[in-house]
Amino acid sequence: MSSDIFISPGFPEDQRPVAARLFWQAFSGKLGKVLAPEEKALRLVERILNPDFAISALDREGRLLGLAGYKTRDGALAGGSLADMTAVYGTFGGLWRGLLLEVLERKIEPDCLLMDGIFVAESARGRGIGGTLLKAIGEEARQRSLTRVRLDVIDTNPRAKALYERSGFKAVGEEKTGFLELLFGFSSATRMEKQV
Repeated sequence: MSSDIFISPGFPEDQRPVAARLFWQAFSGKLGKVLAPEEKALRLVERILNPDFAISALDREGRLLGLAGYKTRDGALAGGSLADMTAVYGTFGGLWRGLLLEVLERKIEPDCLLMDGIFVAESARGRGIGGTLLKAIGEEARQRSLTRVRLDVIDTNPRAKALYERSGFKAVGEEKTGFLELLFGFSSATRMEKQV
C-alpha cells in the first residue's frame, strides 16, 4: 500500500456523505430493492453510519478512500433503529423494510469480531487498501481480546470472496436465501472466519 494512505479509527464527520455513498455502491445490489429509492437509501445510510465501529483509509487530505466496519454488543457501523427507518420511509415503509432487513441480521458470538461491511472507492482500488483494512480489523479484534473475525460474503461478489481468501479467511458455512433471492438478489452467503 502506498505511503500516502493513512489508516485511522472511525471516519471524519465531514466524510459522512462519502461514506454513505461508498456503502451504497458496495451494498446496493444486496439492499437496493428493499431500501429504494436511492435518495432515501442514501439518507438512511448517512443517518445510521456509526464511526465508533469503523476503521478508515484516508488520503493525505483526509478524504475517505475505504472503510471497514464491525459489529459488537455495543453497536455496529450500520446499526440504526426502527425510528431511523420510519424517519426516512414513514411508518409503514419503515416497518416493512425493517422486518425484511431483520432476515439479514447476524448474531454476535463470543470471542468473535463480526465484520459489518468493507468497501473501497473505485478510484482507489488495486492499491492494497482492502487488504490493509482487513489487517486493521484483525488488530481491532486482538485489542478486544477476541480470537477470530467473521464475515459473510454473498455469492454474487466473487471479487470480495477472493480478497478474503487471500487475507486468510476460510469458508465455514453457507446460508441460502430461498425465495428471498428475488428480493435481495443473491442466492447464498458464505460465512468466512479467520483466527487472529
